[in-house]
Amino acid sequence: MTEFGVRVQTRRDEAEGVFGLELANADGTPLPAWSPGAHIDIGVGPYGVRQYSLCGDPADARRWRVAILRDPAGRGGSEHLFRTALPGSELRVSLPRNNFELVDRPSYVFLAGGIGITPLLPMAAAAAAAGAQWTLYYGARSRAHLAFTAELARHGGRVVLVPQDEDGLLPIERIIGEAGAAAVYCCGPEPLLTAVENAGLASGVPVHLERFAPKVVAHTENQRFEVQLAQSGNSFRVGAEQSIADVLEAAGVPIVTSCREGTCGSCETPVLSGAVEHRDSVLTEAERERGDTMMLCVSRACSEVLVLDL
Repeated sequence: MTEFGVRVQTRRDEAEGVFGLELANADGTPLPAWSPGAHIDIGVGPYGVRQYSLCGDPADARRWRVAILRDPAGRGGSEHLFRTALPGSELRVSLPRNNFELVDRPSYVFLAGGIGITPLLPMAAAAAAAGAQWTLYYGARSRAHLAFTAELARHGGRVVLVPQDEDGLLPIERIIGEAGAAAVYCCGPEPLLTAVENAGLASGVPVHLERFAPKVVAHTENQRFEVQLAQSGNSFRVGAEQSIADVLEAAGVPIVTSCREGTCGSCETPVLSGAVEHRDSVLTEAERERGDTMMLCVSRACSEVLVLDL
């Protein structure tokens, strides 16, 4: 991972349990460019790295903005940042990556649940700037859990807030049924993503999903297989209890990994030959069917040999 230092400029509470950080390059230079849907890795001390969507203005090279859901019962990353990411402190971050690109369409439907509003904020702003037709539906447990509401209010009636304790759950089937030719983007907790995905399949409406946690994927029992690296000519055996990433890292092969659970896309690698059993939460069905790329941290071979462009 190419990483560099950023400094926390400001920190503010954005909703119940959500705090936002504005980050500037530690050396004062402009930050790398990014586009709506992009995320960065942020180092979280002994807990490794975590991925957070950039939710500010892509045209502002002076600062990045992220929002973090504090989860005291989680794996420790958000709690570490809650304690240490104070104004003036320095964080180590990666370059932006985007597995959730905003396609160019005349109309959009955005659906967010909880902290899933973050990648959709710049998308909605981009749609508005382009003169596109769009609506954003945003649900959370209560009004107190809805983040960035003052910012969203500037869009008027295009934003529909749905606090669950007042209005119930987002009416997914109705929203998808009325989407027509609009591009549909959704980010939030797994039940919301599953509901949107199923409604899209039932209605024949393609949907773009961003997951913060790995999707449960049915798979076969792990088998041993061989990985061949086309560029170096080296071969390695991958055991039933090992990942390709584990084996290559142990052998000193330079690869990039981050989430280790198939959600961030940082270890995506071209496949030259062999059959892949995809277990990630990033690739589309069309990309899976092509079989020309894979995530080394979770996906495996369902052939005896897999040849990678490494």
